[in-house]
Parts: sequence; C-alpha cells; structure tokens
Amino acid sequence: MKQHRGRVVDVDSLPDLDRRLAAGARSLSGWRVRGLDLTGRTEELRTRKLAGATFLGCTWPPGEAERARAAGALVLPAPPTSTPDRALDLDRTSLYSVEDLYDAPTWAASFDGRAYAWSRRPATADSALRKALHDHAIDQALQAWAARRQVVGVMGGHAARRGDPTYRDAARLAQVLGSTVAVATGGGPGAMEAANLGTWYAAAGPAALDEAVERLSAVPAYRPSIDAWVASARAVRAEVAPGGDSLGIPTWHYGHEPPNLFATAVAKYFRNATREAILLEVCDAGIVFLPGAGGTVQEVFQDACENYYADESSLAPMVLLGREYWTTTLPAWPLLRALARGRAMEDHVHLVDTVEEATAILRAGA
Repeated sequence: MKQHRGRVVDVDSLPDLDRRLAAGARSLSGWRVRGLDLTGRTEELRTRKLAGATFLGCTWPPGEAERARAAGALVLPAPPTSTPDRALDLDRTSLYSVEDLYDAPTWAASFDGRAYAWSRRPATADSALRKALHDHAIDQALQAWAARRQVVGVMGGHAARRGDPTYRDAARLAQVLGSTVAVATGGGPGAMEAANLGTWYAAAGPAALDEAVERLSAVPAYRPSIDAWVASARAVRAEVAPGGDSLGIPTWHYGHEPPNLFATAVAKYFRNATREAILLEVCDAGIVFLPGAGGTVQEVFQDACENYYADESSLAPMVLLGREYWTTTLPAWPLLRALARGRAMEDHVHLVDTVEEATAILRAGA
C-alpha cells in the first residue's frame, strides 16, 4: 500500500513532488523520493531540510547528490532489479546476525542496504509473496529463539543521541537486566541501540559501559554518515564479547534507519505492522518505556491493550521510566492509570524515576 502521509511518504512523480513542496513542506524527513530526475529542482531542494530523506535512483545535477548526503539525506543508486542475495531466504531457520546484515565496507553496498533498496521497488505480486514468505520464516525462527528465553523489552525513541541521558539510562538498565534475561528492542538507533549495547556489556561492569558510551558519543547519530556511525560501533563492539542475549526487531519499512550492531540476534521484517505486534508479543517478562515520541507512545498503548484484555496469568509488567516526561511532557501516564483502574492489569503498571526502580520491578516479576 502506498504511503501518502505519516512518518514515511513515498514520492514517485515530479508532479507529486512539486505539489508537496508548493503546499509548504519545509522538511523532507521520512520522504522516499524514487526514480525522479531532479535536475530542474535544485533551488527548491536547497531551501528544504533534507536530513532524514531517502532518494532512490534519482538523477542529480553535478554536486547536488553530495550536498544532499552532507545535509543528512540517504542517497542510493537505482535498486537492483532482482532480489538481493539472502534477502528472501525463504527456507532460513535462524535469525540474522549483524554480520549477515553488514557484509560490505559501506552500508549502501551491504546486504541490509541492498535489501532496503530492493524493498522500495514498485510492488508486484511476486515481490509481495516473497516478502510475506520471508517474514513467515523470520516468525518461525524468532519463535524458536524466544522459546528458550525470558525476554524483557526496552522501548524508547530512535532520536536519542549517543551520550544523551535517555541513551545512558537505556544502556544502564539493559546492562543490569541482561545478566539474567534476554533484552529485546526495535533494533534501530537511539535508545534501541543503547539497550542492545548495555546487554552486550552485561558482564563488563558499569565503568566499561560508561567508557563505551563516551567513545560512541564521538559519532552521536547515523546522520549525516551511516558508515561513520557503523565504524564507531564496530570498534566498541570488538572490545568485549557479548555478556548477554539481546534481540533487535527492526524493519525495512524504516530502512533508512540502520540496524544497530549490538543485538546478538536480529529478526528483521519487511512489514512494519507485523514487526510492531511481534516486538511487543515476544516480551513476556515485561517492558520498560523510556522517553520517546509517536512510536513509543504507540507501543505504550498497544501493550496496554494487550494487558487490558489479558487474564491474570498472562499479564506482564509495564514500567514507564521518567515521571516528569510521562506526566507532563507527554502525559501518557494519567490515561494509562485510568485505563488500568479496576482491571487485572492495575497492579502491573508502574511509573518510576530511576533505572534502579525499574530493574527492581522487572526482576521481582521474572
């Protein structure tokens, strides 16, 4: 289904591009501009914020593609006409590893980048079937992986920069939890990377984790350069062996957000709706929600819906970390508490201010 509005917008024609620009769009973040000749649109694009935009197989005037990259856009060549190797391994029985996804010196040339570019081609009946069968294979592999583990989820904003307070909280939280349970995240950057990082460093001690975060903060985000972001993670990842199991569940729907390198297993999906449901479902030992925006709020209430209708034997703790944030900045807590009142879930929703409080609640329920 073509995306017309929301976080991701597909733009496949010059008239559509012109219409959106004329309507007053100042930022192209989340736009996927595909196969357009942009040689006559230089001035219009120069006056817009391009960070977060994706340009797939577009034609540029000399120097303009480089300028777009420097501004934080992802500029990719035309997608391959055939399915990328291993992207649609319909018989796979295991989850992806980071090495599977990052199998080339640059992200654009890697399996992950090639699969994303392929997924953005116009849909056909054959490609839709292949994507569905691929995601089914990932479902089966994830079911086998999760059956042997207790899993706690750590959810939070993709925009948290390395070294930010939310990033540090997610890493510290997961380092403590990762010594006894598996930790699941959405598999991307921001708080998701931090939680996978914390689990990777679960056996290394707080000082080693602090040092790792400091080193990563030299490249605080994947924009403007995914490759620099990946290189800094590779260096930190090589310092220690993984101290705990962690899972990343990203999606090629948001393929311009690269998967982080600290998950020990990756369940990557083509369909975002499937990914969102599975991400919450797999967290049988509870979820911590750190400060985030629209996606995190969606996850809070999607999880709340599951608990609202669950019986006493199926409930899992929900912990909102950040009292000021969840009561004032984005006041999800009052609604969540009102929703839980009188239900079996009432004693299973929590609002806390510290990592220590959150870990105590989840450990008590494990």
